[in-house]
Amino acid sequence: QVQLAESGGASVQPGGSLRLSCAASGVTDSPYCMGWFRQRPGKGREGVAAVDRNGGGAIYTDSVKGRFTISRDTVKKILYLQMNDLKPEDTANYTCAAEPCSVPTMRARWYNTWGQGTQVTVSS
Repeated sequence: QVQLAESGGASVQPGGSLRLSCAASGVTDSPYCMGWFRQRPGKGREGVAAVDRNGGGAIYTDSVKGRFTISRDTVKKILYLQMNDLKPEDTANYTCAAEPCSVPTMRARWYNTWGQGTQVTVSS
């Protein structure tokens, strides 16, 4: 069974950058797709980005395209989310998720393994 642990959340000013990490442990030999999700105050869970088991096939929600980059180190078993030009509307609790698949998806219902989340606050 896979366990996920996020880190890297912080408070930053608009225009700033952060890199989130999601470390996977446990049984990780299966071909897992992995994704980042966020939940903003008063909103439901939203898919942010996802990649396939090799770190390819990256997909993004429209609001972060050109600002966020998802990547995956398959040796270290860490998923990253580089976030640049952060905006106040990016304020949310960010969570990573994993699920065996062949094509990455940002459908939260697809994923059964979730981390605890890390808080990102963008404010001046």
